[in-house]
Amino acid sequence: MPALSAPPCLFFPRFPPQTLPTSNNLSLSHFLLCQRPKAHHSIIYLFLQLKVFSELQLVTVGRMWGLCIGALVIISITHFVYRWRNPRCNGKLPPGSMGFPLLGETLQFFTPNTSSDIPPFIKKRMDRYGPIFKTNLVGRPVVISTDPDLNYFIFQQEGVLFQSWYPDTFTEIFGRQNVGSLHGFLYKYLKNMVLNLFGPESLKKMLPEVEQAANRTLQQWSCQDTIELKDATASMIFDLTAKKLISYEPDKSSENLRTNFVAFIQGLISFPLNIPGTAYHKCLQGRKRAMRMLKTMLQERRAMPRKQQSDFFDYVLEELRKDGTILTEAIALDLMFVLLFASFETTSLAITLAIKFLSDHPLVLKQLTEEHEAILNQRENADSGLTWKEYKSMTYTFQFINETVRLANIVPGIFRKALRDTQFKGYTIPASWGVMVCPPAVHLNPVKYKDPLAFDPSRWEGVELNGATKHFMAFGGGIRFCVGTEFTKVQMAVFLHCLVTKYRWQTIKGGNIVRTPGLQFPNGFYVHLMKKDTREQQRTYSST
Repeated sequence: MPALSAPPCLFFPRFPPQTLPTSNNLSLSHFLLCQRPKAHHSIIYLFLQLKVFSELQLVTVGRMWGLCIGALVIISITHFVYRWRNPRCNGKLPPGSMGFPLLGETLQFFTPNTSSDIPPFIKKRMDRYGPIFKTNLVGRPVVISTDPDLNYFIFQQEGVLFQSWYPDTFTEIFGRQNVGSLHGFLYKYLKNMVLNLFGPESLKKMLPEVEQAANRTLQQWSCQDTIELKDATASMIFDLTAKKLISYEPDKSSENLRTNFVAFIQGLISFPLNIPGTAYHKCLQGRKRAMRMLKTMLQERRAMPRKQQSDFFDYVLEELRKDGTILTEAIALDLMFVLLFASFETTSLAITLAIKFLSDHPLVLKQLTEEHEAILNQRENADSGLTWKEYKSMTYTFQFINETVRLANIVPGIFRKALRDTQFKGYTIPASWGVMVCPPAVHLNPVKYKDPLAFDPSRWEGVELNGATKHFMAFGGGIRFCVGTEFTKVQMAVFLHCLVTKYRWQTIKGGNIVRTPGLQFPNGFYVHLMKKDTREQQRTYSST
């Protein structure tokens, strides 16, 4: 059947006849329009034209709204990126790059490297921008200082222009109320508590126990084919420290506290991505389990208090029982956690690196051995234990320790936060910005240290170090100078004394260093330890 055709329109002859049916709304309306009485033809046609115009307008308005929203999004993103790269400042910011929005330069900062030199992330920016530059780490604007004068200024202005601060990811790891995040009177209060444990008088009493632990451990190592030094020294120091702090003995515990700390440490300086399977997630889980164990121990000790103080836990409990005390259980547990971590992880890394340096520098080993042989020769009984006087006489040993920690650079950065806008050398550090002091850049500065990558303990000859200086900050600086510094030196010196006078060792494999940016031995450092034979020891005791 042929399709119906519309007759020509009398009033609008320019409209061509259309065919019905059709999908075009306007054509269909025109066909029907031709069937209407002539009196209504014009009105109906105008109405239809308005309807079509409205439909077109709706489409146009919709498109315009889409364009407007898109433009606003683009403008907002552009403004955000501009503000990210050009932060507000009431003065002149240090040069530098803020990196990608949200991420900043975090990925570059955590990129592993095998160099013993200044970390590539820092060195590249020093060459490009100078000793003071800005960046963004884990979403926070940070000024990084490799300038000795600014570093010293920051430490001296603690509590006035700057205060201790770490990125939120670090605070999450160590606890919101850890000693590094506390300020003012509360920090001084906790510092005095720790000094009761690690002060000179306490260390004098602890010296025989440290020597016994070193001798016992070395004897066990000599019975094994190989040992992985980093893990083995960490175990030795952790057991000693945990016993002094909380009377913890792994053989008598149903759960291994150190295992949880190992999981914590493996992800400590890693990219802060809290997703199951990542190193950072394992780190948080390790802390959670360790804190649960410490809390259980504290509650058990509270339920069954001891008559006499025997460890740091007893001292903490006594403080908690005092009326009006500012110490809380949460602060006490965070303090215990940080002390356990700081006292064994950094020291075990330093001892492992010390043995590596001795292996690589036989002349240094010879001179160190001679100093400790001399101590034995001056005794009436060579088998008697170390005295505090003997410990203090280890001049070359302390030079060796200083050189070890200078090159170790175990702590890649010391963080502070600006309390208000601060001007220094023509630059402004805005209030609330983070500041990172970079010890590796200070310790490897060729202006201060000739041939800075060379291991040379003699460079410390005649140098008296009673704390941090502009050019040496391995143990921090200012009022936050590490209260455990002397404890670390005691452990290192005593261990080295026992090692070089009674044992020889041979490197088996490993020993390669990776920084991410913290110091690590990814493939371990394996050695074979051997007891010196009787004739060697006799030569040691009879040599002059």
